Amino acid sequence: MNILVSGSTGLIGSALTAALARQQHRIIRLVRGTPAGPDEIRWDPMAGQIEKAGVEQADAVIHLAGENVGSRRWTSPQKTKIMDSRRMGTRTLSGAFARAVALSGSNRTPRVFLSASAIGYYGDRGEDVLREDSHAGHGFLPDVCREWEQATEAIQKTDIRLCLLRIGIVLSPKGGALGRMLTPFKLGLGGPIGSGRQYMSWITLDDVVAAISFALTCDSLNGPVNLVGPNPVTNREFTRTLGRVLHRPTILPMPAFAARLAFGEMADALLLAGARAVPSHLDAAGFSFRHPRLEYALNDLLK
Repeated sequence: MNILVSGSTGLIGSALTAALARQQHRIIRLVRGTPAGPDEIRWDPMAGQIEKAGVEQADAVIHLAGENVGSRRWTSPQKTKIMDSRRMGTRTLSGAFARAVALSGSNRTPRVFLSASAIGYYGDRGEDVLREDSHAGHGFLPDVCREWEQATEAIQKTDIRLCLLRIGIVLSPKGGALGRMLTPFKLGLGGPIGSGRQYMSWITLDDVVAAISFALTCDSLNGPVNLVGPNPVTNREFTRTLGRVLHRPTILPMPAFAARLAFGEMADALLLAGARAVPSHLDAAGFSFRHPRLEYALNDLLK
């Protein structure tokens, strides 16, 4: 397939495009600068612009682009940037392909549109088990995810199969949450955050890549899809397991007030809140996880 990918240079995008290329797919990357060759297409998501060639060539779309939620404190301008990067980019892509379908009829490619979202959709939900039909939470992150998903409205009105990928905490030593944890934990400075009772719905990078590849061709997958492992754990359990794998103590907790002092509003949404999401739709479709259990996953990632 010719697969159009946004966000191809991020943690997930880099691993995914490499895997898809090994499967003999052609990767067409969306870039904001000058294209370096025929496999790059220029777009300006904030201006709603994309080169026509990208729309004409794509058999499938994987939309991953968006401002990093945890890179900076949530000032008012940064929150606007986070929201707009997801809403405007998704509208640009979904609108372009919906117009192409309207002009060319039902035989128009792409056949599938995979659009990233996040388990932030559910908000802070304690011990509730969250499946794809669970209602949205309250707060900035749930608002962002709702807007993000609603921005695919144009695609929803076509015959293109749409999956909304609600991605959990992606584990990789190369970056993301685990990458940031490794140095303090290796120094023996790790510990639970706040109460430690908040749930972490984790998934390894390998399983994210495999699940997205699976969703490309699995016709039974439609609508929201939780991209999380089958066994979420509390923050306290995650901390203890990571310490055990690294052979380091985990006796230095970060109190809630310290997290808020260091990270502001972001602490309540990303560190102190929890979502116990499970991959109901992936399970029903027959997807098999390489890393279903946390300790085995961490041992494999950090060996």
